[in-house]
Amino acid sequence: MPRHPSTLTELAKLGFAELTAANTLLGELATEHGLDEIAAHFAAAADPDLALRSLAQLLRTTPVEAMPLLAADESAERLIRVLGASTGLGEFLQRRPAELHSLIGPLPRPPSAEEYVVDLLASVEAVDGVAGLAEPAASTALRIRYRRHLVQLTAWDLSRPDPLAAVDTVAAALADLAGAALEAAIAVARSVSTYPPDEVAASRLAIIGMGKAGARELNYISDVDVIFVAEGSGVLDTGRAVEIATKLAMAATRAVHDYGNEPELWEVDANLRPEGKDGALVRTLESHVAYYDRWAKSWEFQALLKARCLAGDADLGRRYVDAVAPKVWSSAARENFVESVQRMRERVTANIPSAELDRQLKLGPGGLRDIEFTIQLLQLVHGQTDPEVRQPGTLPALVSLAEQGYIGRAESAEFARDYRFLRLLEHRVQLTKLRRTHLMPTDREGLRVLARGTGLASSADDLSAQWNRTKLTVRSLHERLFYRPLLSAVAALKDDGISLTSDQAAARLSAIGFQDPKGALSHIRALTSGVSRRAAIQRHLLPVMLQWFAAGADPDYGLLAFRRLSEDLGESYWFLRMLRDSSGAANRLTNALSAARYIGVLLERIPEGAAWFENEEELSPRPLDALLDEAAATISRHDDPATAALALRTARRREVLRLAIAAILGLIDVEHLGRALADVTTTLLTGMLNLARRGIDGIEFGIIAMGRYGGRELGFGSDADVIYVYRTTTASGAEAQSRAETIVSRLTASTEDLRLPLDLDINLRPEGKNGPVVRSLDSYRAYYQRWSLTWEAQALLRATAAVGDEALLRDFEALADEVRYPKDIPEQDVREVKRIKARVESERLPQAADPARHLKLGRGSLSDVEWLVQLIQLQHGARLPSLRTTSTLAALAAVCEEGFITEAEAAKLRAAWIFASRVRSAMTLWMVRTTDVLPIDRPQLEGIARLMEYPPGSANQLEDDYLRVTRLARQVFEKRFYG
Repeated sequence: MPRHPSTLTELAKLGFAELTAANTLLGELATEHGLDEIAAHFAAAADPDLALRSLAQLLRTTPVEAMPLLAADESAERLIRVLGASTGLGEFLQRRPAELHSLIGPLPRPPSAEEYVVDLLASVEAVDGVAGLAEPAASTALRIRYRRHLVQLTAWDLSRPDPLAAVDTVAAALADLAGAALEAAIAVARSVSTYPPDEVAASRLAIIGMGKAGARELNYISDVDVIFVAEGSGVLDTGRAVEIATKLAMAATRAVHDYGNEPELWEVDANLRPEGKDGALVRTLESHVAYYDRWAKSWEFQALLKARCLAGDADLGRRYVDAVAPKVWSSAARENFVESVQRMRERVTANIPSAELDRQLKLGPGGLRDIEFTIQLLQLVHGQTDPEVRQPGTLPALVSLAEQGYIGRAESAEFARDYRFLRLLEHRVQLTKLRRTHLMPTDREGLRVLARGTGLASSADDLSAQWNRTKLTVRSLHERLFYRPLLSAVAALKDDGISLTSDQAAARLSAIGFQDPKGALSHIRALTSGVSRRAAIQRHLLPVMLQWFAAGADPDYGLLAFRRLSEDLGESYWFLRMLRDSSGAANRLTNALSAARYIGVLLERIPEGAAWFENEEELSPRPLDALLDEAAATISRHDDPATAALALRTARRREVLRLAIAAILGLIDVEHLGRALADVTTTLLTGMLNLARRGIDGIEFGIIAMGRYGGRELGFGSDADVIYVYRTTTASGAEAQSRAETIVSRLTASTEDLRLPLDLDINLRPEGKNGPVVRSLDSYRAYYQRWSLTWEAQALLRATAAVGDEALLRDFEALADEVRYPKDIPEQDVREVKRIKARVESERLPQAADPARHLKLGRGSLSDVEWLVQLIQLQHGARLPSLRTTSTLAALAAVCEEGFITEAEAAKLRAAWIFASRVRSAMTLWMVRTTDVLPIDRPQLEGIARLMEYPPGSANQLEDDYLRVTRLARQVFEKRFYG
């Protein structure tokens, strides 16, 4: 045998890092124990320095027990491997030196589950399921025997020539060992029970293993997830049996992980039981079934996928598994099943501290949970009709899915290797200190030791590179395993054994949220069939895009709209290049199409707008000057007014589409959107007025923006409130009125657009619907001086000169200032404003509309904020120039600055106004129609919530948030308006 090396270089070759200290310790072992030929064995240790320190400590304190192992090369190497891999096991052997003898001989194979049970029951001297040892000796003996087997299993694991191939066997053995420990713990619990022995014997208790324990893929140190189920036998009634079984479950749990002479093994986690921590610890089988029938959430069925009887009454455990299995395999048909499961996955990820995200082997991106999630999802979808894929273990399930043709064989093999790689890393980092952790080390020395311990890499850098490559591969797992095989159902792509039928593909699409899966398959077929360049590119891209569509609120429409867009653009080079080369553009396109039908409708008419998805700068609102220049150029190119008007309407659709896409992608807020939409409207009216005035002279003409248009606060679907004014120059009075009315008639006709309606609402004119459609400036002046009502002065608070002859517009604004900012407003007029507001609330709300849900007229909604601000403007605008603004939010800020309301009150009013404005626009984008009532339909609310950047499943949260902010705003309104 090789002798103790005399040079530090030779020690470095063996893997030592602390060379001087190692040389000294090896010298002590040679001098004091005659171990001058032991050094070479340390080359097999993950951490030779740790192994040497631990061995030296054992020889100082327990030489009699340790020396026999060092007498033979095989046992010496087994001991050194274990000591170099785990300080936790080293401390156990130091604490319990008698257990060193367990490493004298090799373990030919891990024991079976039955062998583990027999030995652990023997450790507590159990007879007929009752421990003979008294407590605390019984728990101590159980834990020591468990760790003896853990030492032996570790030694076997570390000696494998192919550590990846051993992962399955080790994980199964760890689960079997945990089950045996729980079996022995039940025996201990029975021995300490204070209930009559015959009643204890008649109380049947089964421990159902969940998660990794249930699937026989446990880690070295992991919580053991369980569910307790009980029933009586013989004359013992159910209530009494559950009472006794609850005490037994609690005592068994204490035997495993309460404080004692030997440290706890692991935590027994029963939080997956019905109702979680709030539910009963132990239930009958009937109680479990009733809960799952009525109350269980989708993720609970996913958790039950791996359920098996781990310990206790085997017959009861088998009946439990048989009872829940049909519910597990039908759960994918539940409404919003995939969304529910995905939200659970997202919540887990969201709770990872940011500093740990990139170190997580289990929960981080590209980690174990990504693999498990996708495989379980595929099992639940296809297990509805195919019993072959109903496997509790991850790797057996992966094999079955490939054998049945649901995924490709190459992908199955690749991801099985990735799963084993990640599990091996997890096993080794947990072994180090026998602590539950899923974090990769960050220091180079820790990574070097891990590389040696796995046997997969030659250095820290090599291991890090392999891990990063694996994470990237796993991140694509969901797309490659779940979505790509869908194409095999509609195209001749029987690649790598995938043989998904149309019905199976439809089931998969249905599970991820498609309401019409067969329709979706027809779209996929149309997009990918044939030999064209477009079909080839889309065969490559569509699996990824289907994943993005499924993440949207309306995947069916998104896919349909994409098909229509692809057919419109045909073989357009720029479109195919964008899809192929810009994943960001394709992602944004799919997000927008599945988020709002409004986008798809407009893209049908303006398909070239899809190019904007490639460059976010193209989605910025265009300046008003640029829009007006384009409108002028358009008019100059067309002699025919009808053709020019069509071009102007098309330009408006294009700009509204641009803004809608920006809004959906979160690139523009509600305030900038309001101004941009007002600019688009102004541009259209400027061009149309130019056309309408052709052949008409003798008058000046102007369009005054009112309401939200005047405040530059438009949303999608908003009316454009306007009034028209003219002034004669050379035409006579009657002739001027006729010419002005002709202009208005032409404007109304030319702006009509069935594709994107624009309602020019003139109901805010003097005398409302009963007044003339257009007046001269003198007529306005005479009317306001003699007949004007308070509501008309209030309406003028948002009047803004928009389009027309500048001199006329300036003069109208000067007239409006005299009316809307009176030097003194009688108290009678103030009361009239309040009376009208109350009347509006009681009379103008649609019949049966809920006042709490009306976005415009409801309590705490837009009108409350606007009327409060406008009343203060009427009262104090003449005295305070800061209040003279047509913008609601600017006026609200001024009202606060002038001290009429507090900052806290202003914040509540602003929040309600912005929230209601956002909801109104989102409703139009989602429903493609204008409405002012927040829907009660959950799917509608869900779509609106998603547009407002809520996470999936937030319909109730949107509703709650709206009712909360408007309730707070209403309190301020009532105090300041009526108080």
